[in-house]
Amino acid sequence: MHWEQLNITKTVRKFSIDSNLKPTGAEFHSEYLANVIKHDDKLDDESPEGAFVFTANNFDKYAHQFLITVVNFYAPWCYWSQRLKPSWEKAAKIIKERYDPEMDGRILLGKVDCTQEGVLCRRHHIQGYPSIRIFRKGTDVRSDHGHHEHESYYGDRDVDSLVKTMETLVASLPAESQKLALEDKSNVSDGAKRPAPSAGGCRIEGYVRVKKVPGNLIISARSDAHSFDASQMNMSHVINHLSFGRKVSPRVMSDVKRLIPYVGNSHDRLNGQSFINTHDLGANVTIEHYLQVVKTEVVTRKDYKLVEEYEYTAHSSVAQSLHIPVAKFQLELSPMQVLITENQKSFSHFITNICAIIGGIFTVAGIMDSILHNTLRMMKKVELGKNF
Repeated sequence: MHWEQLNITKTVRKFSIDSNLKPTGAEFHSEYLANVIKHDDKLDDESPEGAFVFTANNFDKYAHQFLITVVNFYAPWCYWSQRLKPSWEKAAKIIKERYDPEMDGRILLGKVDCTQEGVLCRRHHIQGYPSIRIFRKGTDVRSDHGHHEHESYYGDRDVDSLVKTMETLVASLPAESQKLALEDKSNVSDGAKRPAPSAGGCRIEGYVRVKKVPGNLIISARSDAHSFDASQMNMSHVINHLSFGRKVSPRVMSDVKRLIPYVGNSHDRLNGQSFINTHDLGANVTIEHYLQVVKTEVVTRKDYKLVEEYEYTAHSSVAQSLHIPVAKFQLELSPMQVLITENQKSFSHFITNICAIIGGIFTVAGIMDSILHNTLRMMKKVELGKNF
């Protein structure tokens, strides 16, 4: 059996968004995933540890002391975390020797075991392992929303690449910050610590071309170099617009509605609706939408133009998932379709209608005349009977 894979999502654009649904960066390009992330395969897993161990009790303290703090959020059971571990420890050891944390406050490499520090990882909205995040002093606190701003590292995970990245981070610091930074560590006040916001997410826009057969449109997290914690993934979503078929211009739709007023009322039934999991439903919750799609074709008299419109009904539900939760749209195309045509009536048909109307008028007038004549006749007979 031959399987052919098609990239039907090349017309889909993806952006990271914050808790207020505002974009937080440039468009995310899927081709990045095509590059295989480089790992070290010959390092000893028992190499001495060099990464600082962060906990919920010390994270804020040390993250605010160093100009740059790079943290590896990992899970011991994760295959990709296990492959990263020896490289991360060796890179951390090299950076520690070059930039002694006790004497130089520019950079610190650390790690967080999310199986032991669940609260800390949830606070930073860690959903996949390993997650390497870069925190910069002075930019990890926002006065308007209280964000912990960070950058995520998606590059190679071998020792040389990690060390080179850390050196680049240090070199990017302003000249005045290249001096010893330990002298102002004690000046970080508790008032500068603010709670992290609600988790952000992603915005997906575009269109996909699919065959006119039943199928599923599934939105899920995917990575070739990460493991995901399904219990921490929330598939809540807001649907701004969802429709099928080509977009019909407002002018054409106005002409169609002149014929069939109800056409177009259900082509975007889910627009503006929110489907939020407030954790009352538990973890691993998949949100499903069952869509029944019916095609409507309208042939207008003007230019005999064909207008295709897809109406759909929607029923939504939630279900517990054994795997990674997803947002699922199950599409069921009806085998029947509605065809509406506008036919121009002939002149002879118009003459026939006129004759029918005139004939109807004469018939009604004759009936009324007969009733009136008979009524007057009977009234005269009654009057003649009274005289005798």
